[in-house]
Amino acid sequence: MTGMVLAACVAVGAVLVVHVVDGLLFRDPVLRTLPYQSGGVPDAHALSRFHVRWYPATLVFLAVDVEMLFMYPWVLVVADLGIGAVVEMFLFLGVLAVAVAWAWREGAFRWV
Repeated sequence: MTGMVLAACVAVGAVLVVHVVDGLLFRDPVLRTLPYQSGGVPDAHALSRFHVRWYPATLVFLAVDVEMLFMYPWVLVVADLGIGAVVEMFLFLGVLAVAVAWAWREGAFRWV
């Protein structure tokens, strides 16, 4: 129990030290209002809209990314599950390949 109390005290103390040092070193309000971007002034608003042509490419990326999330645990158990797991994964990859082919045909990978 005393270890947990000590850890909590160290964490709170670290936060307080950082807060005090931040207040002492950075008093200029201009520095606090500018976003961190290598000292450059931003040329667009942070919440500016993206062009709609990026959304299909984003969805394809998310589909491939989620597919990789499914493949990592599958690799660990494929030897135990046998040929059925291999067939299921290739069906899943086939569906993903059809989706990527459709996105390609629709022009999702054309940037301009």
